[in-house]
Amino acid sequence: MIIYYSKRYSIVLLYITMLLYSCGGGNPKKTPVLKDYAVLTLLPHPATIYYDFPATIQGEDIVEVRPMVDGYLEAIYVQEGATVTKGQLLFKIKNPQYDQAVITANAAIKIAIADENAAKMEVEKVLPLVEKDIVSKYELESAQYTLQSKEAALAEAEATLANAKTNLGYTILSSSQNGIIGSIPYKIGALVSSTSSSPLTILSNINNIYAYFSWNEKQLLSFSGKVAGNTMQDKLNHLPPVTLLLADGTEYKEKGKLETASGLITTETGTASFKAIFPNPLGIIHSGASATVRVPSTVDSALLVPQSASYELQDKQFVYTLSPDNRVSSTAIVSKPTNDGQFLIVQKGLEKGDRILVNGSGLKDNMLIIPKYVNADSLYNQAKKK
Repeated sequence: MIIYYSKRYSIVLLYITMLLYSCGGGNPKKTPVLKDYAVLTLLPHPATIYYDFPATIQGEDIVEVRPMVDGYLEAIYVQEGATVTKGQLLFKIKNPQYDQAVITANAAIKIAIADENAAKMEVEKVLPLVEKDIVSKYELESAQYTLQSKEAALAEAEATLANAKTNLGYTILSSSQNGIIGSIPYKIGALVSSTSSSPLTILSNINNIYAYFSWNEKQLLSFSGKVAGNTMQDKLNHLPPVTLLLADGTEYKEKGKLETASGLITTETGTASFKAIFPNPLGIIHSGASATVRVPSTVDSALLVPQSASYELQDKQFVYTLSPDNRVSSTAIVSKPTNDGQFLIVQKGLEKGDRILVNGSGLKDNMLIIPKYVNADSLYNQAKKK
């Protein structure tokens, strides 16, 4: 009887063992190994944020060279894109009537001079006769009036000559300033006039260039509220120098200064115009070019996140944050990059004291990690040295 119960007990134990073996898969469950990751505790820090505005470039002085008189384009003394100096000859217009007008005016002056001299002789002849009471004083007065008339006729002839010479001078066009010649749409022999729709060329002085851009009403109000100053120009003077990004994305080495281009908000567009002035000593930037004006803005207390800590998913930006029990969670943020491109200034999504992973690629939400804290000041200072 004892043997029987021992066998039955052994069978039960064997059955339980097999059941446990089948449920456990034959392998004991392993405890996952936790990894440590660099973690940054967010604290306010001064930073610079920038705003980019598309701009169009114009020279310091833009002059349309237009003819003052009608005629045929006889000569072109400059080429498109040439650098010219003030007073340099540009164009010559041919119109024979202006040459003839000068010749006619000169002839009229000679006639007027002769008439004036004759009138003077008449006065000189009558004057002694009046003194001797040989002729009436009215004869002298008549001669004097005739002389005045001839003097007026001479003055009129001289004015006509001056006007004819002025018109003739308009047939020669010279540069009014130092600058660069634009395109020349007319060829030699073309008929030109003061009413032509297109100028002969455009002369631009590009020693300094103006980058024109616009702010909408919301941006203008935000700027006015954040920057110190009593007037708009005073506020602009408090801004640090601005940067110009050329069409190929390169940064222009010269820094610029902001000024107002218009004190009004355009009702059609709802924007106000501004301009940034940049020196252009080498003349490498030309009128009509496109560029981007980068306006910096200093933030005294910003939450800075390293670029390496963020990632993008479906046009949104995320960082990995840590819960109090050190579990990873994806958090969406809204940010602006700093000037050096190494950090993001968080505008929404994070708060002071939040913990983020400096580099958390490949992690999953709710994953447990071991935080390895990074000193924020040393991280920021290290980035400045690069």
